[in-house]
Amino acid sequence: MTDVLAPATLMGAVTLDVADLDAMTRYYTEGVLLEVLEAAPGQVTVGRAGVPSLVLRHSAALRHAPRSAAGLYHTAVLFDSRAALAAAVHAVATRYPRSFTGSSDHLVSQAFYFDDPEGNGVELYWDRPRSGWQWDGSTVRMGSLPLDPNAFLQEHLDERARLGGAAEVGHVHLKVGDIATASAFYVDVLGFETTARFGDQALFVSAGGYHHHVGMNTWESRGAGPRTPALGLGQVALRLPDADALGALADRLRTAGVAVRDDGRELVFEDPWRNAVRAALAD
Repeated sequence: MTDVLAPATLMGAVTLDVADLDAMTRYYTEGVLLEVLEAAPGQVTVGRAGVPSLVLRHSAALRHAPRSAAGLYHTAVLFDSRAALAAAVHAVATRYPRSFTGSSDHLVSQAFYFDDPEGNGVELYWDRPRSGWQWDGSTVRMGSLPLDPNAFLQEHLDERARLGGAAEVGHVHLKVGDIATASAFYVDVLGFETTARFGDQALFVSAGGYHHHVGMNTWESRGAGPRTPALGLGQVALRLPDADALGALADRLRTAGVAVRDDGRELVFEDPWRNAVRAALAD
């Protein structure tokens, strides 16, 4: 049985359960500059270049969970150029100025942070070329250096990049109850590899040498137990490259005693905090 996820594994669209579908659709299209890819009664999928980033699912019966609950810390949308990132940052900061929460140079990437209208964290970022990332063994060097948003926009804003290129989920950051349990599940069972760990506060894991596909922290949620149904994170998705990779993941889940629905093309299961995860073959 293969112990790690296939190197070509990527993140898929994040599903959010939302109270106001129209307002959330406007935020992600008029603000973040994603496009509506599919609309059905009670559900809208947004993304760019045909690749879904978010599935917004109307869930009017649900309520917000406490800030200390496990769940979503942020969804991170990766842009393929700094010009495209600048266009999105400018649009969301102009139309939703109160949603901006900060910016940072992480050495491997440049990132801008927002909260959407229902309080879900959003990271918009651009990766520096992998050739410039620095590693200490299996640990990637990441930092949180100052990043002036106005200077970034002055240097990179180009309105021609408003809807050019791809923008897809590069990573997902979760709030968890404890890091040891997170590592036991996401590393030992799912097969991600640890790329950075900060004691009992944060863990970053990836497939294929990426800086991180999933981040987890206890900054607001230390000691949190399993989630109850609430607005916010509905599902995290993984895109696996082939049937062998999917089958190996299914074997690891069953060996660990994780309940899983398997139809041969996708696996659906929950992490220790009842965050739903869907692993499917990449289209």
